[in-house]
Amino acid sequence: MDYSFVFLILLLPLFSFIVLGLAGMKMPHKTAGLIGTTSLGIVTALSYYTAFCYFTAERGADGAFATLVPYNFTWLPLGQLNFDLGIMLDPISVMMLIVISTVSLMVHIYSFGYMHGEKGFQRYYAYLSLFTMSMLGLVVATNIFQMYLFWELVGVSSYLLIGFYYPLQPAVSASKKAFIVTRFADMFFLIGILIFGYYTGSFSFSFAGDVVMADGTAPFIPVDVMKAVAAGGFILPTALVLMFIGGAGKSAMFPLHIWLPDAMEGPTPVSALIHAATMVVAGVFQIARLFPLWVEYAPGQMSIVVWVGVFTAFYAAAVACAQSDIKRVLAFSTISQIAFMMVALGVCMPGHHGEVLDNHAQLGFMASMFHLFTHAMFKACLFLGAGCIIHAVHSNEMSTMGGLRKYMPVTHITFLISCLAIAGIPFFSGFSSKDEIITACFAYSPVVGWIMTGVAAMTAFYMFRLYYGIFWGTENKELHAHHTPHEAPLNMTLPLIVLCVITVGVGVYTTIAGFAGWGGSFGSFVTASGAEYNIHFDLQVAATSTIIAIISIALATYIYKGEKQPIADKLYRTFPKLHRAAYKRFYMDEVYMFVTHKIIFRCVSTPIAWFDRHVIDGTFDFLAWGANEAGETIRPWQSGDVRKYAVWFITGTVALTLVLLCI
Repeated sequence: MDYSFVFLILLLPLFSFIVLGLAGMKMPHKTAGLIGTTSLGIVTALSYYTAFCYFTAERGADGAFATLVPYNFTWLPLGQLNFDLGIMLDPISVMMLIVISTVSLMVHIYSFGYMHGEKGFQRYYAYLSLFTMSMLGLVVATNIFQMYLFWELVGVSSYLLIGFYYPLQPAVSASKKAFIVTRFADMFFLIGILIFGYYTGSFSFSFAGDVVMADGTAPFIPVDVMKAVAAGGFILPTALVLMFIGGAGKSAMFPLHIWLPDAMEGPTPVSALIHAATMVVAGVFQIARLFPLWVEYAPGQMSIVVWVGVFTAFYAAAVACAQSDIKRVLAFSTISQIAFMMVALGVCMPGHHGEVLDNHAQLGFMASMFHLFTHAMFKACLFLGAGCIIHAVHSNEMSTMGGLRKYMPVTHITFLISCLAIAGIPFFSGFSSKDEIITACFAYSPVVGWIMTGVAAMTAFYMFRLYYGIFWGTENKELHAHHTPHEAPLNMTLPLIVLCVITVGVGVYTTIAGFAGWGGSFGSFVTASGAEYNIHFDLQVAATSTIIAIISIALATYIYKGEKQPIADKLYRTFPKLHRAAYKRFYMDEVYMFVTHKIIFRCVSTPIAWFDRHVIDGTFDFLAWGANEAGETIRPWQSGDVRKYAVWFITGTVALTLVLLCI
């Protein structure tokens, strides 16, 4: 199959960004939006066509999908360690093309209604195109250095989109916070890349020479992992852990999570695009891309991924239970769900001989990638639904909502379906993927399995707390009297319907397939090796997680559905400090402010600044003063008076003569 067309998947959004960035302000709003949306529509069609051709192509003798590199060229030749740019197609990169293009297209269409009349509409669509191109370039990268280049472009794009409302100080602060925190994490990513490249002699993802160009030639030098192993057994584990820190920053893992909730200051469609489906899963994708190295050369360090993910999932779920801003609830939900994906990758362990992955490892990898796909769809639907709600009531706070199901039926149904999906109810997509993750966790450790089951129960609880607070509960009649809520226009509700259809369709198919045991047609797309893997639900785990989810939903219904909520009020009065701590995110922002201002700035930066001003600057000021004074001192020597020159000449001659006589 000829995949020469795939370069258009990157070129079209880049072209859209350049056109809208240079000439967008001279265009009508509708024209700029049509250019951005049309280019993404074509990119989406090309992505789906690429996936169709790739997954229907003939497999290898072992049943695995091929890894193809239609394009690869040397950008900066540095001896053997070259910086290459190219496009690589394998199961997870093709799946990510589908996820990114689908969600981005829905956001482009949705933004026609949500951003209508906004100042900077053309600039907004230019930023969307840049972000989409950056994320697409990241997932099809042929080597770690190319991934890093697009990784940084994603960071720049998120900075621009989060700070879109730049006249507002909270938006500016949030964009700077996101940029600084992720850049700090990316420093470790870069150090890990440099260590990896130095000791292995390559930045490529080819670990065994199994990646080939369309013409059958090798596109780049395979990684010489044995060279790194010979240099010391700690080299590859160290590089991988450092790169994981970069991924943890991008995916908002604790303690580098603090930027994501504040990033909600950007437009709501941006939240759906960046913080639900694409940017925040970049860290998960990085671990998945380097998964063969983790399993083979750093299996012990995978426990770091597991426990960081476990703690993050629990922490974020606990905070989400106390938030009142609907976008912040969804933000912490995103952090928790991304942690689920990280844990699923971390619990993967090599087979008995350390050479191949057993079913346990295949299950964890498949479950992580599967949850990445399903979560992208229903979480994007939730964020876009939140945008419709905010568009209707002009507020993010649940206290201004309540009873909206009567005014917004489409948003209500799509939001409910997405809540059922993330809660893990059978026949919705979240059930299939989350159940597989929990099964893999139990295979790794019963402790991890029960903790993640508990987090899944918390997820169902806080999502239905959110659902009842928005669509049921006490209607704010005073506010509604001034502005009656109404359903969003079709260009905003259509993306919700499309994402819901995907959520339900994938959920029904995979639930039936999982119980019937013929789910390999999906599982093989996202296994670590790309080989056939059938989804088989563990009935005990599935039943337990489903029962716990139903109990959690019932508890949320009992507490929050009515117009009055005496139980919630009583709990708040009984545990005010705990509620306050959860609402304040357990004071993590205050901890960061204390560490930066009281310790780093006062105890480190202030002495360094004093040393710089008084010692460094003082030394150079002294040298300048000395040179100036010396010049002033000897200036009379160059007065032009011949008599003074004669005196100095005679004096010097006499002095030199006396010295010579003494010698």
